[in-house]
Formats: sequence, structure tokens, C-alpha cells
Amino acid sequence: MSNLLRNIALVTEGTNAISPSDLTRVAAALQKQATRDFGPVWGVTATVDAFTRLEDVPIGYWPIIVGDVCPGGLGVHLDDQNQPYALVEVTSDWTVTASHEALEMLADPFGNRLVAGDSPDSSKPGRVEFLLEVCDPCEAPTLGYTVNGVRVSDFYHPRFFEPPQQAGNAAARYDFMGHIEAPRQVLPGGYLSWRTGTGEWSQETFFSGSEPEFVSIGFFDQSHGSLRAWIDTLSKPARLEAQKAQPGYPNQVLVRLAGDHHADANLADNASKERAERLRGIIHKMCQDQP
Repeated sequence: MSNLLRNIALVTEGTNAISPSDLTRVAAALQKQATRDFGPVWGVTATVDAFTRLEDVPIGYWPIIVGDVCPGGLGVHLDDQNQPYALVEVTSDWTVTASHEALEMLADPFGNRLVAGDSPDSSKPGRVEFLLEVCDPCEAPTLGYTVNGVRVSDFYHPRFFEPPQQAGNAAARYDFMGHIEAPRQVLPGGYLSWRTGTGEWSQETFFSGSEPEFVSIGFFDQSHGSLRAWIDTLSKPARLEAQKAQPGYPNQVLVRLAGDHHADANLADNASKERAERLRGIIHKMCQDQP
């Protein structure tokens, strides 16, 4: 039986909107990555289409909104109908971030999927449940690759959670680019999150220094809606500090949308317009509730 097709919309919104040509070029790269690289490994089929207005996004599509809409709410979230959407800020690495969010949305749309495995922390051995975030352990932009000349994110394979394989076994690849050399390995700039049997969450983070470290982050706060949104909120400050340490920080805005950003609203059907306004309201409220 074929997989249910998943539809992602790459759409621009806010003050630092992306030009239509850049938006369609990046959407084409994400489509090729999803079809050629990610889909065969993770067993998903998907489309990625570009839209210059949120009103034009058909219902049933999961939007990735690129622009300075809500810098404090970056990442994948769930709307009031528990459907996923993502916010991406326009920086020099925004295409990698958009790829990151698209792949994680495809692998786990609702941000709560757990995978059993052995604890990475030798001081606290045992079986744990990892949050499925396919890009986080290898999320540094320098670890990515290009598709159609557009830089996209690396991602790990399902075998990332399995026991070590025999050396030389081609099937033992743990991530698409081959940077990860062992199961559950976290690379510089990345992190990994898991839950113990007590419900307490821990992370292995590699945001600074020459070795990763283990930290406890407590118990899930359900007010965030999904495990992924909660993890992203807790990890954001340290991740931003790690990004600041990278050469070339701060990242600069790449492009702005040229010309008239507001075409005839009659081109969009009522359902799409209503969803667009509802989603704007959700994002606005989320930003107001930010600490």
C-alpha cells in the first residue's frame, strides 16, 4: 500500500520576505531532497511547493513560513487544530533551517514520536525513549550539502538508533552525508533528547568545548503542545550562543521581496484565507505569551 502523500508549503511572510524566484528555487531543492534523499530512507512521499502569500496555501498543506514573523517562536509548532506549521527566520542559513524543519515535519509531523534505544549516558545506563528529531544531532549548517546549488540540512537514518554495525557494511550508514560514525552520536553544534522510565528528560548537547555534555531538562511541560516544541524552547538559548560562536556571525538577511507583496485576494479560496487568518492569530498569541 502506498504512503499517504504529505504536502508542504514554503511560504513567505513578514518584513523580511523572500523574493518569488528565490522561494521557488529553494522549494524545488527541498522537493528534490525529500523525493530523492529522504523519502526512500524514511518511507515518506511528499510535495514541497512555493507560495508568496499565506492566503494562497491550500488547506491540507503544512506551511513553513519564512520571514521575520515571530523570531521567538522559531521551529515546528501545532496550530489550534493540532496541525503542524513551522517558522523560519531569514538569515544566511535560512535554506538549511527550512530543510531541517521540512524533514522533521515529514518524519514526525506532530512532534511526539519516540524511539526506544540504549541511553548514551554511561553514568545512567538503561533503555530510554528518544525524541525523533532527524536533523538535530547533525544540524550544523557546515555539515549539510547542496541540492540544485541550494544548501540543505544533513539528517540521520533510522539505523541511528540501532546497535553498532560491522565495519564496512554499507547498510550501517547513520546519516545521509556519512558524518555520524556511531549510533546516537552527537556532532558539534547538535544535540539529542530522550526520556527515562521516570518521565524525566535528558539531553546530550555539543554546543561548546571539545566534547558533548549530558544535562537534565526536567519533565515535559504540556502547555507547549508537543514534545518537540518544548524541547526547541528549552534548547534555543544554548543553540543561539553556539551559532554566535560560528565564523561570520551575525548572519545577514539575504533578500527582500521586490514589488507588490499583496496580489488579488480573490485568487485564494475562502478556506485558505480563513486558515491563514487563524494561523496568524495563533502565531501572534504565541509571540505575546513568550517569556
